[in-house]
Amino acid sequence: MAMAGESSGINYGDCDGKVERKVGLIYDETMCKHDTPDGEDHPECPDRIRVIWEMLQLAGVSQRCVVLGSSKAEDKHLQLVHTKDHVNLVKTLSTKQKDYRRNKIASQLNSIYLNGASSEAAYLAAGSVVKVAEKVAQGELDSGFAIVRPPGHHAETDEAMGFCLFNNVAVAASYLLNERPDLGVNKILIVDWDVHHGNGTQKMFWKDPRVLFFSVHRHEYGSFYPAGDDGDYDMVGEGLGEGFNINVPWDQGRCGDADYLAAWDHILIPVAREFNPDIILLSAGFDAAIGDPLGGCRVTPYGYSVMLKKLMEFAHGKIVMALEGGYNLDSIAKSSLACVQVLLEDKEIQASSEAYPFESTWRVIQAVRKRLCAYWPSLADELSWKLINQKVPTPIILISSSDSETEDDAQGLLDQMSKLSIENHQVDTARTSWRADLAKVDVWYASFGSNMWKPRFLCYIQGGQVDGMKKACVGSMDKSPPKEIVWKTFPHRLFFGRESSASWGVGGVGFANPLANHNDQIHMCLYRITLEQFNDVLCQENGLNVDTDLPVIDLAALQLAENKSAIIPEAVSNSWYGSVVCLGKECDIPILTMTCTLSVFEKFKSGEIPLRPPAKAYANTFIRGLVEGGRFSAEEAEAYIDKAASTPL
Repeated sequence: MAMAGESSGINYGDCDGKVERKVGLIYDETMCKHDTPDGEDHPECPDRIRVIWEMLQLAGVSQRCVVLGSSKAEDKHLQLVHTKDHVNLVKTLSTKQKDYRRNKIASQLNSIYLNGASSEAAYLAAGSVVKVAEKVAQGELDSGFAIVRPPGHHAETDEAMGFCLFNNVAVAASYLLNERPDLGVNKILIVDWDVHHGNGTQKMFWKDPRVLFFSVHRHEYGSFYPAGDDGDYDMVGEGLGEGFNINVPWDQGRCGDADYLAAWDHILIPVAREFNPDIILLSAGFDAAIGDPLGGCRVTPYGYSVMLKKLMEFAHGKIVMALEGGYNLDSIAKSSLACVQVLLEDKEIQASSEAYPFESTWRVIQAVRKRLCAYWPSLADELSWKLINQKVPTPIILISSSDSETEDDAQGLLDQMSKLSIENHQVDTARTSWRADLAKVDVWYASFGSNMWKPRFLCYIQGGQVDGMKKACVGSMDKSPPKEIVWKTFPHRLFFGRESSASWGVGGVGFANPLANHNDQIHMCLYRITLEQFNDVLCQENGLNVDTDLPVIDLAALQLAENKSAIIPEAVSNSWYGSVVCLGKECDIPILTMTCTLSVFEKFKSGEIPLRPPAKAYANTFIRGLVEGGRFSAEEAEAYIDKAASTPL
C-alpha cells in the first residue's frame, strides 16, 4: 500500500443540512518499514497502523475526512523537547556508518529495537503529529488523527525507551506554544489514556503551566511499566507548573469503561473546565482495550468514544489524536474507528452495559482529588457516599503487570518489553480453570449464516479459512469437531446488514431478529459443541481474542440465558453479535445462537444501520450450507436468501 495521498476535504451535509466537521487523517506506509531487525514477532509491529487505516477505509470513514500527506519533523522543532545529541543519534541511525552499531545501541536502551528504516519512521511520526496540530490550531481542520508509529510518550529529553524514539505529542505541543504564537494557542491540555504512564511527556512539561498533563494508567504502586514513582498521584509538577500534572494511577488491571469514565467525570472534566484549554492533544494509546496482550484492562470502543466525546466540549472540539500504544489489532482498529466517528460527530454509539467502577477505582479517585484540590477548587468537594458505594468488588489479581504473565514474575512486563518479545507466556490458573469447567458442558450452537456450511464453521473450531474469505480464523483452544449436527427451523426473521465485514469484504452479513415471531421462519444448522468452544466462537465472531482470562458466557450466564431467552454479555455488548439467544433445548441440551442486540435491530429497522444484500462469496457459502445440509436445492437456497435480503424489516 502506498502512502495515503493528500486530498482536499469534502463536507457532507446530513439530512438536516448539518455540515460535517473537517477531520484530518495522516497515514503513511513508510512508517511500517520500522520493524525488528530480523523480522521476529513484536507487539509494536507495522500491522498496528495498517489495520487502523484499513478499518477506516472499509467503514467508509476515511473518505469523509481530509487525508493529509505525512511530513518529516525539522530538527529545530525536535530540539524544543529533545537534546541535540538525542536528535542526532536518531537521525543517523539509518546511515550505513551506523549499520553495525544499531543493535548495540538498541541493547543499551530500555525496550527499543532498531532497523534501517527506524530513523525515517521516527521523523515522519513526529512531523505528522506537528502537521495535524498546526492545521487544527489554524482552523483549517476541526480535529485530526495522526496514525503514526513508532509511538512517543515514553521518549524522554535525551533517551529513547518503551518502543518510543521521539516524543511526538510533546514536540507538537512545544511547536504550537513556542514556534507559532501567532496561532493564539496559550494553553494546551494533553490527555494520555495509554495504559502505561506517559513519563516522557510529564517530564518535558514538569514546570510549564501552559500545559496541563493528565495521564490515567496502570501503576500498581510503581511495579507496572515504566515502573517507579513518576506515575504516582503525588507527582503534581514543580515551580510554576505545580498542580498542572495529574496522574490517575490504577492499583490493578482489568479496569474498564466505568472506571475510566469515573476518572473523567470526577477528575479530568471538572479540571479541564477550569483550565479552559485552547487545544487538546490526545496521546491515544489503545492498550487499555479489551484483549490487549500488554495492558490487561477492559476498555471497549464505546468507552473510548465516550471519553473522547466528553472532551469535545472543550477548545471548540479542537482535538488532535496521536496514536501511542495498543497491541491487539482488532481492538485498536475498532477503537480508532469509534473515535474518528466521534470526531465526525456521528450519531450516538450503542451504550456499554458495564455498571460500576471497582472499589479500588474510587479509592484512587478520592486520593487524586484530595492531592489536587489545592490547585483546582472543583475537586475540593468530597464525593458522596451514595456515589462511591456504586462499585463492584476489586478482583483478585494474580499478576502485577499483564494478564498473560504468572504471579511469580513480578517484573514481567519490564522484562517482556526489554527483551522485545512476548513469547513463552504461561497461562494463569484462572484462565485454565474456567476452560476445564466449561469443557464439561455441551450446548447446541445454532448457526443461520455462512456457518451453516460445515467447512466454514470448522474454521472457527480448527482455524483457517475457506474460499472467498478475506482472513483466516485462529480457531478455538479445543479443536475437537462437533459431536453431532442437526437441522431445525425457528420463528425468527433472517436479514442481512452492515456495509462490509472483515471476513467477506463489501456486502452485508446475516443477522436474526432477537425476538421470535411466528410469521417468520429461519433455517439453522445446530452444532453440538462444548460451552468452552461456544465462547471461543463467540469471541471470533466479534473480533475478540480467544485467549481470554474470563469466559464471555459462564455457567451462571448460561442459566440466565435459559431463563430469560436472551442476554447481552458485557464483553460483546458493543459488538455485531452482542446478544446470545437461547432458542430452547434439543435432547435436553440448550440451543444457543448469537445475533445483534434488540437496540441494534431497531437501528437496522430505522435505517440508521444499513441493510445490505450479502457479499457474493458469503452468499455462495451460505447456499452451499443449505444445499449440503439437504434443506434446499441451489435455486431454492438462492431464493431464500434473496427473500430475506429484499423484504423490509
